[in-house]
Amino acid sequence: MPAGGSRGARELMRIHLDALFTRDAGGRLLRVNEPDGKEAPRFFLGRTREGNELRFRADLPEDLMEALEAACRDEAPGPELLVPPYGATRFEALLAQSLPIRHRWAGLAYSFAPELPPAAGPIPVTEINVDLLRPHLEDWCADVLLRQPAMMVLDEGRAVSLCCSVRRGPVGHEAGVETAPAFRGRGYATRAVAAWAGAVRRLGRLPLYSTSWENAASRALAGRLGLECFGTDLHFT
Repeated sequence: MPAGGSRGARELMRIHLDALFTRDAGGRLLRVNEPDGKEAPRFFLGRTREGNELRFRADLPEDLMEALEAACRDEAPGPELLVPPYGATRFEALLAQSLPIRHRWAGLAYSFAPELPPAAGPIPVTEINVDLLRPHLEDWCADVLLRQPAMMVLDEGRAVSLCCSVRRGPVGHEAGVETAPAFRGRGYATRAVAAWAGAVRRLGRLPLYSTSWENAASRALAGRLGLECFGTDLHFT
């Protein structure tokens, strides 16, 4: 079965992109799709086994877009595109001709299996109970209600792990997850993410998960949840 049930990998990459960034009328990237989101990357390449999706920020010069598009024609789809690092040097060199590269991101994008692990215990974060995020996850209190659905796992009556929709598109929601350092390694994040994915599906939306290659703990969490990698992200600001 294709990644994400009946959806193919390239369609999932488009849904992923629609959740990550806002766009102008011409489809060019504007900002990170979060409250007060920062400027979008200048260039995004999403690789899948079925083909690649590339996007450009709205202020990128036409000649640079054409050069990047030409470089992407050599990015033939295939499983070898899902291992790091691949193809980055050419894009960096082209972008650096215009402006210095301030940030580079490379990571993986995952979809959830039709059947999720049992997630007994997590509860929704609401206006009434948001203070349960204190003291372990209090940095989330300011805007977690804007990132619904949000599910938290409690330990001795206080939230120690949280998963919520950090970016929301018309079809897909992207997971954001954090477990307080003192409570890691106990399976709390697995339960929080599974409960969040179920809540997203009940809204009629598609749960998605992504992380960087360097984040071994996050990749391990994806493995415990049985997530399927449908593609990889490469982008530059």
